[in-house]
Order: sequence, then C-alpha cells, then structure tokens
Amino acid sequence: MPETFPKWASGLSNAPLKREGAAWSAQGPEGPIRITFSEHNRFGVMDHWVDLGDGRVVYVPMRVIANGEGSEVMLTLFRQPDMSDEKLAEDEAWVRRDLASLKRLAEGA
Repeated sequence: MPETFPKWASGLSNAPLKREGAAWSAQGPEGPIRITFSEHNRFGVMDHWVDLGDGRVVYVPMRVIANGEGSEVMLTLFRQPDMSDEKLAEDEAWVRRDLASLKRLAEGA
C-alpha cells in the first residue's frame, strides 16, 4: 500500500503521501516528488516511478512474494546515469536501512 511507504521509506521524510489522480505526491529529500505505482495486481508487483521534479524519473522495480506464512520484499536499485561508485554505495546502504525498517514494521516491532 502506497500509504504506508512513509512509515519505512526514509526518502519520503516521514511525510504522508497524497493521492493526486493516478500519482502520489510527497516531500522527498531534495524537494517535492511524484510517485506513480504499477496497477494493483495479485502478483505482488509494486514497481514505481519517482519523478524528482527536475526532469529525472527514477524507475524502482519492487516485488512482494509470498513465502510460507510470510513474504519476501525485493527492490531493485539501478545505477543512475553519471552516478559515482560512492553515490551508488550510499543509495544501496539507504535501501538496506529502509528494507530493515519495513521488516521491523511488518514483524510488529
């Protein structure tokens, strides 16, 4: 559910997502952003496109897959054009922290 992303996705600055038609708006670390999610589906596909407002749109593939009585969340982080190794490592660490927050939230911690 997009509404729960601010509870674990730190890039949203703990601000609520506001629905605006087919997209959601939020406050990102560098200013306002718009996020468009793939259509709700039974396959657990939650791909999203983050419009950073400066002409850049970042594609974020995400899957939620049932695993026994729980589930697995997979998020693909792509290197963006002109991204340094250091920036990619920083973004990877950020994603890992956010997924750890999601895990704690899902487990009721």
